[in-house]
Amino acid sequence: MKHLALFGATGTIGDNTLDIVRAYPQYYRIAIMTAHQNSKKLIALALEFMPDHVVIANAQHYHEVRDALPATIIVSAGEDALVDAASLPYDMMISAIVGFSALRPTMEAIRHGRTIALANKECLVAAGTLFMDACAAYGATLLPIDSEHNAVFQLWHGVQNRPPHSVTLTASGGPFRTWSLEALYDATPQQAVAHPNWVMGAKISVDSATLMNKGLELIEARYMFNLEPSQLHVLVHPQSIVHCFIHYADGSHLAHMSNPDMRIPLAYAMHYPERLRLDLPPLDLVARGTLTFEAPDHTRFPALGLAFAAMREPSSAPIMLNAANEVAVEAFLGGAIGFMDIPAMIARILEQNAQHSVSSLDEVYEINHSIRIATKRLISQAS
Repeated sequence: MKHLALFGATGTIGDNTLDIVRAYPQYYRIAIMTAHQNSKKLIALALEFMPDHVVIANAQHYHEVRDALPATIIVSAGEDALVDAASLPYDMMISAIVGFSALRPTMEAIRHGRTIALANKECLVAAGTLFMDACAAYGATLLPIDSEHNAVFQLWHGVQNRPPHSVTLTASGGPFRTWSLEALYDATPQQAVAHPNWVMGAKISVDSATLMNKGLELIEARYMFNLEPSQLHVLVHPQSIVHCFIHYADGSHLAHMSNPDMRIPLAYAMHYPERLRLDLPPLDLVARGTLTFEAPDHTRFPALGLAFAAMREPSSAPIMLNAANEVAVEAFLGGAIGFMDIPAMIARILEQNAQHSVSSLDEVYEINHSIRIATKRLISQAS
């Protein structure tokens, strides 16, 4: 029986995690469950799975959650409570909190030498060196949940950890893959969130539409697999069947293929090093027909190039990239700026701020805070 700490229980990754727990109660038990502010869903899930501890990060919902749950469940609230919960006994953390709120609890789990199934992007995008150094120092294990990184992980371990010459991540191309540059200037939030292959939240759907999501994944892969920027590449693959390639110097190329279903990489991480038998439709390549690949268009999707550039700069650059992107996407979803203004705002922020090395989580938070303010100011001036 594996005891899980599910950080981010009410999101998409949380939903998929709990689907697997429901299907395999003989293997998993939820020991800790957290949410940001979706108190009603958290209460319903806690009553179903009866964890030992529940944390609601937004303290305004504490009494609502506390009063709805039996006394056998310990309820706490606030950002500090997330860190405290990460230090409690459990076998694996599912780090699925969205945004910077995941950094401190995930680092706390690392400091306790835990196994972490990582879905949060900011941990590695904003603090990749800090997190990977801490994993080495404390003997923690980081298992990727993201489909592309999980695919690289599976292939890499399938060849006895022999480092490849290079790695290619695939991107669906998003809903605007075939749109002209002129049309992209008029793209609406409703169109941007209509992803062709994956069911995701609004923010990550917009990131997929700009290709920033793939750019952030490149930065994650650099740190997770200790690769140089020159070893990382992207191919657009509209069918989302091939999730990555790893390339060897002898001309061999290994590909990982599966249907686009988040439960596949999630189950692999949760049950690692064994595999679960999932009740999912098999991959039918005959029915799928042709698989196609194309180079990304950096003119129509400049966000990908911005991520490549940030990856080559000192460690403050990815923090700035991520912070500016979050604010710009939020402004786009709110109707304050256009779709093509997103990469334009990010580019201006990166141009206006000098890059330097980052040595602590406190510094990561400081840079994130200041860049968010600067981006909001820039958007306000442009409106």
